[in-house]
Amino acid sequence: MMLGRSRAGLAGAFVSASVALAACAAPGHVSPSAEVAGLPTAPSTAATSQAPVASPSPARTPTPTPSGKALGPGEGTVTVLTSRGYAEYGGSDPAFDWVGPFEDKTGCRVNLRFPQVSDQIDKLLAQTSYDVVSAPPELAGRLIAEKKVAPLTTSLVPHYDDIPKWLRSQRSVTGGGKVYGVPYLWGSYVTLYDSERARPAKGDALYSNRGAVMLRDSPLSIADAALALKERRPGLGVKDPFELTPAQLDAAIALIGERRDGERSYWKDPIDALQGFTGGSVRLGRALPYQLDILRRAGRPVKAVGGEPTTGWVDSWMLSAQAASPNCAYRWLDWISSPEAQQQAAAWNGLAPANPSACGYPGDDSEKYRYAERAGRVCDAYRVKDAAWIKKISFAVRPARDCGGRDGECTDYAEWAARWRQLVR
Repeated sequence: MMLGRSRAGLAGAFVSASVALAACAAPGHVSPSAEVAGLPTAPSTAATSQAPVASPSPARTPTPTPSGKALGPGEGTVTVLTSRGYAEYGGSDPAFDWVGPFEDKTGCRVNLRFPQVSDQIDKLLAQTSYDVVSAPPELAGRLIAEKKVAPLTTSLVPHYDDIPKWLRSQRSVTGGGKVYGVPYLWGSYVTLYDSERARPAKGDALYSNRGAVMLRDSPLSIADAALALKERRPGLGVKDPFELTPAQLDAAIALIGERRDGERSYWKDPIDALQGFTGGSVRLGRALPYQLDILRRAGRPVKAVGGEPTTGWVDSWMLSAQAASPNCAYRWLDWISSPEAQQQAAAWNGLAPANPSACGYPGDDSEKYRYAERAGRVCDAYRVKDAAWIKKISFAVRPARDCGGRDGECTDYAEWAARWRQLVR
């Protein structure tokens, strides 16, 4: 789950997938219009390329950190480093713009930076200056460890308290009794299957049944196999699928590798996973709940193995330790946590909002909350209000050798990434 892996691939993907895949699912019967899934049309590449991306700039001298009591005047600009789709300004689709309202509300102009291709995030982090960054768990863990992000004064983020405690206390955004990230969007995985070609009793059929399967192309997909081993081989002692000893990592890699290469494929872009099911090339696959929603709306006979423990992740916003505009940065952190911004982000990305108030709004301001129905559908797909279900999700952290206080006993993310590359090459 790299930042560019990633949710950059999710940006608008569900918007376009609901159109394109519904059409290819039933040629001649389903019109390729946004009305198929009730979502707007796909973002255009030309519009996206016009995003206000600044050229690399030298390191800046940070201004004083805001006091713990109140924010000072805004600095005029805030530099936001993020995936495509995580800070929409209307360039991809005029109907989706949560950057413009922030600028109007705060007077802080957004200097938006995002990688042109998925693997450029590390280069951007190393060569550009930024005030806030959106980070998946594996990146967040590294930024905290390298002290490249600052602990947050959460009292300066009024909407922070609207986020459920289980999200605010995620290990990927906390450390040493301090908070480093404001949860933004989150998701979990499900095992999908073509009900006309497969009827798996359990999700671990991904690793045992013969036939074509599709997995997420990410080192953290190893955790899915580790979760299967937790039940299949209790003697291995897997407790947390993201905290694996060398022996447990070996076993998880071996489980994934049991299938022949021709039976195993990987997806990075969510549309690839959807096309695998609509085209009939995949019998079983690890996917996202909202992908299931799209496939059902497209009339495909796809179901999910339900009720089993699964893995998930939380993307968060973090404050640079060298933020030149901390006052505007804190205003951004608060705005991006508001129901207004979260509704749009959830509807656009097909991911669950951290602020559950974004799942629906009973008020009369239809223009301000016009994304409530779409966001509500996303929330239903991820079972946002189902506390019992959420407890079954193992949320990702960056694998580290010192896992759970056991110094040197576990494998770190670099080992996971290296083993994954060997597996999928």
